[in-house]
Amino acid sequence: MWDGAGVVPCSPFTALAVQRNFWLQHFFHPAGTASNKNTVHNTEGVFVACTMELKGVRLFACILILAHISLQQTPAKKKPLKKDVSNSAAIEELQKQIDDIVQELNLLKEQQALQTVCLKGTKIHGKCFLADSEKKHFHAATEDCIAKGGTLSVPVSQEENEQLYMYVQASLGSEEQIWLGINGMAIEGQWTDQTGSVVRYKNWHSKDTPKPDGIRTQKCVVLSPTASGKWFDENCRDKKASVCEFNIV
Repeated sequence: MWDGAGVVPCSPFTALAVQRNFWLQHFFHPAGTASNKNTVHNTEGVFVACTMELKGVRLFACILILAHISLQQTPAKKKPLKKDVSNSAAIEELQKQIDDIVQELNLLKEQQALQTVCLKGTKIHGKCFLADSEKKHFHAATEDCIAKGGTLSVPVSQEENEQLYMYVQASLGSEEQIWLGINGMAIEGQWTDQTGSVVRYKNWHSKDTPKPDGIRTQKCVVLSPTASGKWFDENCRDKKASVCEFNIV
């Protein structure tokens, strides 16, 4: 069974022949002779070698078959179906209703959060006010209120100013000034709120001039409890307490 190089070319027929000789050596020849043992040993070696080689060929063939089947089973691109107008309209209407519900839920969550703020602070004419005793520059106080979802407080009427003044007295003390969300940085003598709108209601401690102290460096406004809630213009770099306001209606 061996060629000149000591190797038998393996094929399905070779493997079957080797297997047949293997069984003949075991069942039809004496097992005790040395020559028979060598023959059996050589036959076993050839059989094992051919079997391993054939298993490798079978494995490779299986891989090729699986790859071929996978390619055959790859779904072809489907042709676009005609759009069903009625179904599309119904789906769009349903999506709109879902979006409206989500928006309403978000609004309810926001209102619930604001009610929590109101419980911590006070409610004045559709607004919630929350005092912060930490003293900050005007810009830092402004950014802090915005981060909380509100703005620095801006009274829009005498009644609202009075209630804010009383809230500051009760929560921060009778001598603690607070920043208001009003400044005169854009135009000299013109006071605007956080949206850039010119404020209509004013409660300056002096009504004679639009800018009470006439000092150019004082561009930001405070409410003073010691002056019964009157406003003063102060340097924006000064550190004051603050009150954030949140609209709830």
